[in-house]
Amino acid sequence: MIHSRIAGTGSYLPKKILTNAALESMVDTTDEWIFSRTGIRERHIVADDEFTSDLALQASLNAIKSSGITAHDIDLIIVATTTPDKIFPSVAVMLQNKLGIAGCPAFDIQAVCSGFVYALATADNFIKAGAAQCALVVGAEAFSRIVDWTDRGNCILWGDGAGAVVLQASDQPGIISTHLHADGNYEKMLHVPRQADAKVKDTVVMEGNAVFKVAVNTLDAIVDETLAANGMQKSDIDWLVPHQANIRILQATAKKLDMNMDKVIVTVDKHGNTSAASIPLALDIAVQDRRIKRGDIVLMEAFGGGFTWGSALIRY
Repeated sequence: MIHSRIAGTGSYLPKKILTNAALESMVDTTDEWIFSRTGIRERHIVADDEFTSDLALQASLNAIKSSGITAHDIDLIIVATTTPDKIFPSVAVMLQNKLGIAGCPAFDIQAVCSGFVYALATADNFIKAGAAQCALVVGAEAFSRIVDWTDRGNCILWGDGAGAVVLQASDQPGIISTHLHADGNYEKMLHVPRQADAKVKDTVVMEGNAVFKVAVNTLDAIVDETLAANGMQKSDIDWLVPHQANIRILQATAKKLDMNMDKVIVTVDKHGNTSAASIPLALDIAVQDRRIKRGDIVLMEAFGGGFTWGSALIRY
């Protein structure tokens, strides 16, 4: 049977850093208020001339280098993003062009913060079906472009960045299982409504407390689902790489797994919520600093607008 495994990882963050202290001069907030509720200290923000495809390119080049392949080895590109450069073409097609390759399928997936897990599951199934041998899977966001910077309860959360993995066909399972869900009944709890006036910017609207409660319950359930599907115990998980939305959600998921926070990859303090980019960013950092090693069992899980949610269990 054909399986897929992660051959390499990469990430990229814009140079501009927006600290909580800087936000104090923009909205009615404080560093202490932000950190105590979210765990965030700072986030990276794209430059005026920097776009999602630029972030995706840098993360991809790093993943390609760490995998020991060339761009021409790639036969599938999937980009998870909520913030494409344009309505069309897709970021994936633009990334393909920037990598100097052509011909292979390239498309975006939009599942907001769950996007990378959705993209990884899709690429895994392409490889299992024999339709691809070497997939580039990217989560990339310029989320600051859809933020209302006057909304003190919302603007503090978001950041920009990109993470990528190269997924290759293997005779040994790397992606052990993936689990994806969605429920459109919750659409208006977290969304970007279209404004009737084209001159008014479309920005994120979120019912924070309600989203938090649903997220915690949903992620609890998907942990149970993932373990049951694989006949595994909580103690079998070496690392949790969660979507970096809020430190309290991360802590709740760790508690569900009876896991010490030392085994949870946390980047929300320095990155904020980078939506689809957060999991691959966190994964790459933990691989680079050698916390996550070959053979480790890693659980990724995410929850996002839609609502969408999902998990991926991998042997790195």
